[in-house]
Amino acid sequence: MAESTLREGGEMPARDWTRILSRYRDPNLVRSLWEIGVTAVPFIVCLTLAWVLYDISPLLALVFTIPAAGFLVRLFLIQHDCGHGAFFKTKRTNDWVGRVIGVLTLTPYSVWRKSHAIHHASSGNLDERGIGDIHTVTVREYQAMSRWQKIKYRLYRHPVTLFALAPAYLYFVQNRVPVGMMNERAAWISAMGTNLSIVLVAAAMIWLVGLMPFLTIYLPTVYFAAAIGMWLFYVQHQFEDTQWDEQPDWQVHDAALHGSSHYVLPGWLNWMTANIGIHHVHHLYSRIPFYRLKQVLRDNPALDEEANRMTLMESFRCVKLQLWDEASRKLVSYREVRALAAA
Repeated sequence: MAESTLREGGEMPARDWTRILSRYRDPNLVRSLWEIGVTAVPFIVCLTLAWVLYDISPLLALVFTIPAAGFLVRLFLIQHDCGHGAFFKTKRTNDWVGRVIGVLTLTPYSVWRKSHAIHHASSGNLDERGIGDIHTVTVREYQAMSRWQKIKYRLYRHPVTLFALAPAYLYFVQNRVPVGMMNERAAWISAMGTNLSIVLVAAAMIWLVGLMPFLTIYLPTVYFAAAIGMWLFYVQHQFEDTQWDEQPDWQVHDAALHGSSHYVLPGWLNWMTANIGIHHVHHLYSRIPFYRLKQVLRDNPALDEEANRMTLMESFRCVKLQLWDEASRKLVSYREVRALAAA
């Protein structure tokens, strides 16, 4: 029996997948450079066309910020792979490519890399919530809240907050200082170095195209990309059959496999989002370059069978799920909790 098939009597233990997935970890230099090229060049072309069209019609120019935002998301996901040490063989190359892209995405690379590593190390752990995640409380915790605490939580989890307000706050405000790492010198160097680089690049762009075209085109591009990124991050872990456990029962590999979704997107969206929808594989072994994730599923169909598959249309239903129900082991809505309480 091939190693990628299920063991007799049940699924392969999540931990055992890491040995198989380690075979896919090595990046290909030519492929990595190609992925940067086919992402960065169209991104620059979209921005250039937008600035050229600005004098004709600012509204028409704004249309080009949508595809530009898509390519900026893809650049961020290359930065994401660099943060995992997955895109190039050497740490130095990963780090410098990540830092350069971080100037375009307004994301201090070293600060983000550390908070994201904490997310991977604690995803699905009820005792380790608070860094690099979307705050989620249990039904029991919610019921014990005061009225004002419930209002604050409901406002935080509201779609307008998560997908309209939070992206602007995170990328334009929070990323300017190392939130959660205020006492770390390296984090301040990363944040301030990125800020200085952003100012210099912005000044050069303003000198080339003017202040209003820059503000009208680049800021919306970043905002749209941030909103897309927020949605992707949300559906990767906030779905009905996700997995949360307290410390004695929590296991990092089980949380990776069962607490992360396989977001099955149309081909072009899957390309634009750099296969990040194959999130259960990414969490099981984050050192795999994104361009090898599809190969993992082709070679290991059993891994796809174990995934929490979710289509684009199905994902929209995740927005109504806000609380982790420890009894049913599902993410549930406020309405379901009220129905249970009434019963």
